[in-house]
Amino acid sequence: MAEPPLKRRRLSDDDEEQTTNKRNETPVSLSHPISPPRKRRPRERKLIPSPIQLTTIRDLPKESNIGAVSLHDLLGDPLISECWEFNFLHDVDFLMSHFDEDVRSLVKVHIVHGFWKRDDLNRLSLERQASQYENVALHAAYMPEMFGTHHSKMLVLFRHDDTAQVIIHTANMISKDWTNMTNGVFQTPPLPRLSQREPLDADMSIGSGLKFKADLLGYLRAYNTRRPVCKAMVNELEKYDFSAIRGALIASVPGKHDVNDDPSKTRWGWAGVKHALRSVPIQAGKSDIVVQISSIATLGATDAWLKRTLFESLSSPARANTSKPDFKVIFPTPDEIRRSLDGYASGGSIHMKIQSPTQTKQLQYMKPILHHWANDCEKGIPVDGEVRDGGRKRAAPHIKTYIRYNENKSIDWALLTSANISKQAWGEATNTSQQIRIASWEIGVLVWPELFADKAKMAGTFMTDMPAKEDLEGDNPLVSFRIPYNLPLQRYADNEVPWVATANYNEPDNQGQFWSGW
Repeated sequence: MAEPPLKRRRLSDDDEEQTTNKRNETPVSLSHPISPPRKRRPRERKLIPSPIQLTTIRDLPKESNIGAVSLHDLLGDPLISECWEFNFLHDVDFLMSHFDEDVRSLVKVHIVHGFWKRDDLNRLSLERQASQYENVALHAAYMPEMFGTHHSKMLVLFRHDDTAQVIIHTANMISKDWTNMTNGVFQTPPLPRLSQREPLDADMSIGSGLKFKADLLGYLRAYNTRRPVCKAMVNELEKYDFSAIRGALIASVPGKHDVNDDPSKTRWGWAGVKHALRSVPIQAGKSDIVVQISSIATLGATDAWLKRTLFESLSSPARANTSKPDFKVIFPTPDEIRRSLDGYASGGSIHMKIQSPTQTKQLQYMKPILHHWANDCEKGIPVDGEVRDGGRKRAAPHIKTYIRYNENKSIDWALLTSANISKQAWGEATNTSQQIRIASWEIGVLVWPELFADKAKMAGTFMTDMPAKEDLEGDNPLVSFRIPYNLPLQRYADNEVPWVATANYNEPDNQGQFWSGW
């Protein structure tokens, strides 16, 4: 038989009073004072230094050389065991003087040049200098085009600590280019040896380290077309890890190349930069592409190649809300060369011809887009904008930069390269066989903000490699790109012409010298 349910105990007066008091008590959690909610600390903006640096200028003050690098900075490490030096002009004594003195005679130095004629005076001079050093070897590049040059400027370094480094720059290996002329440098970080084979599904997107490696090795293998110029070096460099690199290799290899080649193969010249720019995000709105070079070749009596081949390849595919960019070309005038640190002597490395009928027509169609280097000339036509000092207006330009500026005052992409405005460097227009013909060796690096951080923006910086958090609005990561020239740009006045190294100049320069051409 089930027990009857328990009856609820009747509360006494004392119990009822105690229970009532408990109900009326304030919970402990509410009896303490409430502090205001903690303020969220503003997110610190990520600031990323410029992927390129300028070279030091001897006769400028320290504040103009902040962040700049000298040749000794690049080659003075006593751990360097081997150096491959690719260039157009070479001074062996000058090169060797910048290695650490304790290892100068031990470093294995390989110099790659383009003087294919055995009786070329430049080659004979190079051979004479190199013979003074037991540790220097010369290598003549494969030169299939008669009017081409070996114009690439690059150092490949191997160190005793099992790291390698690739340095792409714009200076000839001669004293003049590393003293008082403006040049630029892209340095990879130290590249460690691979600990294991690279996975088959590794990121090979344009701008990634592995794609950079594949393109660089493809470029270097092209030297070995007829003979093993640098085959051993390529085999060694393949053993290093390039994953830390951010940038796309933009290079030119002489010869004929199919435009519609296998997508997995590297494309050269204008086809290469056109292909790479398809992967680069572009801001909506208006934009300017500023091409700053030290040489403009004879391009023809019409602007067909300039506009339809080179400028078209730099314009990127059309996107919604994006108009075609306007082009500006920076090239110094005689007045700017005259007032430069080295005066007329610096103009020996800066070339454009305007004497022949074809060249006169070329000047006519280029004149509306020509702009000054120093942008402080009395005759120049200024463009509105904030005055920014690049710290290099008196250091004549040997650097080459191609930069896309958008209307939001940021940079969509930037290219540092050895390539000037010429068909030899970038390649002829496509022929009926869908091929382009390139005459010269060139090399450069293309960068854009998203390579360095998600949703990053890129800002031009002046006399510093670091951006300031207020350089652009917002709190997105901010990447610097070191600008060598002053802004705003000045367009050529109607009566101004470019510097011509073959012309005569009777007004003395700042050294009191005159120029009789050459």
